[in-house]
Amino acid sequence: MFSTDRPSPYDHEPRVVRNEDTLKTAELQVERKTFTLKLKENPRGRFLRITEEAGSKRNSIIIPFTGMKDFRDVITEMAKAAETMPAPKPAADAEEPNDSIGNR
Repeated sequence: MFSTDRPSPYDHEPRVVRNEDTLKTAELQVERKTFTLKLKENPRGRFLRITEEAGSKRNSIIIPFTGMKDFRDVITEMAKAAETMPAPKPAADAEEPNDSIGNR
């Protein structure tokens, strides 16, 4: 039997592109990162797509409309907590962190 006689496990059905309408877009620059927030809608409902770009790296998350209020509440809570905490003391000889998500 030749490899061409059976289907490859890597053959996939073509990806179905769903119609998405962009309802609102906002962009935010934080240090070296750009965050793009897009409120979109497709036949399944509304959602928020948040895309982070840092250099040549791009990551996205999608938050369904049903979770946006909870997401907002948690972000607000985290921002308030960060404002009330004392700033960390930098070590005299410590270098800046360089983690896997591009923080420097």
